[in-house]
Amino acid sequence: MSLGPYPTPEHIAGASGPAGPVDADVIILALDRAEDTIAAIASARAQMGITKHVWITDQGSRPENLARLTAAVADAPDATLVRLDRNWGVAGGRNRATALGQGRVVFALDNDAEFEDADTLARAVRALDAEPDIAALACRILVFSSGAEDVSSWGYPPALLPRAADSFDVCTFVGAGHAIRRRDFEETGGYDDALFFCWEEFDFALRAINAGQRIRYRGDIAVRHKVSGEHRFAWSGTRWYHFVRNRIYIGLKYGLAPASLLPRFLAYQVKGARNGVLAQGLRAGPDAIRMWRRFRPAPGTESLYRLDPAARDYLARNDAAYRGGMARRVRAELLAALPGAARS
Repeated sequence: MSLGPYPTPEHIAGASGPAGPVDADVIILALDRAEDTIAAIASARAQMGITKHVWITDQGSRPENLARLTAAVADAPDATLVRLDRNWGVAGGRNRATALGQGRVVFALDNDAEFEDADTLARAVRALDAEPDIAALACRILVFSSGAEDVSSWGYPPALLPRAADSFDVCTFVGAGHAIRRRDFEETGGYDDALFFCWEEFDFALRAINAGQRIRYRGDIAVRHKVSGEHRFAWSGTRWYHFVRNRIYIGLKYGLAPASLLPRFLAYQVKGARNGVLAQGLRAGPDAIRMWRRFRPAPGTESLYRLDPAARDYLARNDAAYRGGMARRVRAELLAALPGAARS
């Protein structure tokens, strides 16, 4: 795993880069969904009270959709559309998009999301500036159409959901809308390209926490996400495969013995069987082990993969304390997979 340097992507439209220094880079990954992506770009460009540049990184949109994005960004002095050589996934795409800019804060906005207010970006940057030990700021994710809580994007212990409007330290963040201090992103090695998508935020957060930084959830800084307000998981394609593979791989990366991950892996298999994707889950285990054996930390980040006592205490206080022990969590996974339980 390494954080660049990456080949210069093809410039498609917009400015070649910012005219001068900026406080924040807004990165938006594009892969079709042109209408939503154009709205996300407009939302980012409309942010006020902060100097920023918007980087739209296309990973393989169809020609007609790329043409629409090109038209939306043409002649924009504060936005740049580039095209990568292939689809690098969420993790790899964000790495490459982040490397394009130089702002001290990087705000990642999903291409089906928009900033809630015109000063959302400015408030996120101020929040990071005010507390230098925060590596990443997790935004509140709301359903675009209603403003209700997007429970499908709640990435924290369920016990904290009633506090969604509050602020508290967490152990991960949700990709739909978040801000990362560039210094921490670079010093911890960025995202792991091998993950492709799923769990990449958790993986980064573990390294930041082990480096002595915090991840802060801010319920007063929000983005609106264009999804159903109902909990959803697409039991199709390879989504479950990536979910299981990446979570086991991350556990191995941070020093957990394969045997200690077996209860979690078995619980995933029961849940996968219940939802008709058992083959995906079974295939994920051996692949996770192969990924772990190939893994090499970025130079200078080796120590970040050995969680020290302070990091373990942080994880216990801000996550495990709200979830209960492993036995309780495995039991919850199993119960959720039984016939008659709500599908998730």
